[in-house]
Amino acid sequence: MTTSTDGFTLPAGFESLAGHGRVLDTVTDALDAVETQLHEALTSDDVFAETSSRHLLTAGGKRIRPVLTVMASLIADPELGSGDVAPVNPAVRQAAVVMELTHLATLYHDDVMDEAPVRRGVETAHRLWGNSAAILAGDLVFARASQLMSELGPRAVRMQSDTFERLVLGQLWETRGVQAGEDHLEHYLQVIGGKTGSLIAASGMLGALLGGADEETVQILAAYGEEVGLAFQLADDLIDLTSTEEQLGKAPGTDLREGVPTLTTILLRGEAVGAGAEAQSARKAIELVDGPLDTDEQLAAAVAAVTAHPVMERAWEMTRAHAARAKQILAPLPDSAVKDALAGFADYVVDRSS
Repeated sequence: MTTSTDGFTLPAGFESLAGHGRVLDTVTDALDAVETQLHEALTSDDVFAETSSRHLLTAGGKRIRPVLTVMASLIADPELGSGDVAPVNPAVRQAAVVMELTHLATLYHDDVMDEAPVRRGVETAHRLWGNSAAILAGDLVFARASQLMSELGPRAVRMQSDTFERLVLGQLWETRGVQAGEDHLEHYLQVIGGKTGSLIAASGMLGALLGGADEETVQILAAYGEEVGLAFQLADDLIDLTSTEEQLGKAPGTDLREGVPTLTTILLRGEAVGAGAEAQSARKAIELVDGPLDTDEQLAAAVAAVTAHPVMERAWEMTRAHAARAKQILAPLPDSAVKDALAGFADYVVDRSS
């Protein structure tokens, strides 16, 4: 964790900023303002509208998308090399608010579709108030995000619209499932690119754009965000199998129990059609994954079989490759505290345990 002199704590992965006091304070000052604006954005005269739409906001969260938006905006600061950066401008802070609101809105809808009981340590909105109210609360959050984005100019509005389309398509592709003749791995990467990569890419892109960066830099931050987003989601899926219940806050193997296709199970199914010892152990693991997972013992056996198979290391290699590409994409940018922090975050997303 990295904390400014004012006490605001950044998410893990940005520790390198600790040695750059002025840059750190500029980032955390902006994020303090973003946090205030987030709560203001979800203010309503209607008590239930405010309570339901603020439910996940007040539950916490890492605020990764606002952090990336704010940090990307500093890339264009002419004094970044010296560390004497200017305060983050209001448009960037507003875009950071929009990115977090958009993310929050998708969580309301995801929880309904997944029938999730808990999110961020609290009971989900649909469990508290029913599916219809939860969906409408998510829609209200989307509406507030759109209102704020409408003030940031046509290109910013188009970026949000394109991102929203990708978010919806990613969920649609996941809901529909793999079609006949479609490659399972390509389908999976398309889904997580839409559901996760798109919004993180938009965060970097909007931050750079509204911070005054040139078009090449805007595209660099967009591409970086896309790769970091893919690495983040791929790592999440693997961590769901390899971390402890204490680290995760839930039982390992939740994706297996819910029948959610992940990189590991896709690779296992591909391996299972072959011959040899690895193919045989893959088939045994798939039998456990596809069998009843009603008890903790059944789930633990399936998790153990999957994590013991060599495809786990292949999955980690693929995940680390996305993080490495994210760092390579940053190469054309001048050396700076922000560039180092972004590279450090790319490493963090594949090295964390929760």
